[in-house]
Amino acid sequence: MDRSRPPLSLAAARALPLPPGRRSAEVFVDGDLEVRLYAPKGHDPQGPHDRDELYIVAAGRGKLRVGDRVDPIEPGALLYVAAHEAHRFEDFSDDFAVWVFFYGPDGGEAPAAPNPSLQK
Repeated sequence: MDRSRPPLSLAAARALPLPPGRRSAEVFVDGDLEVRLYAPKGHDPQGPHDRDELYIVAAGRGKLRVGDRVDPIEPGALLYVAAHEAHRFEDFSDDFAVWVFFYGPDGGEAPAAPNPSLQK
């Protein structure tokens, strides 16, 4: 059974409707993986989520605040936020958009051992 899907452009994802009560458009769901497009306007009111998430910056620039840490972000950046961590985007450009990947169980995955080759 072929479960593949045709490519979805950023422009097509931006045109998807927002479900009631959601600030991001659903792009893909399969098992425990949920992919959405999030493109806040003006400010980012989001709070912590129940699942781990990865973001990939699709367009624009800004900053990601996770707790007290603030990091600059740009297109192509891969961002990780653990379940229940307070986070939001700040000082982002008008064209800002991120692909959001929610995955795993509610409460998040168990922390993995650090990969020494990825340490600074």
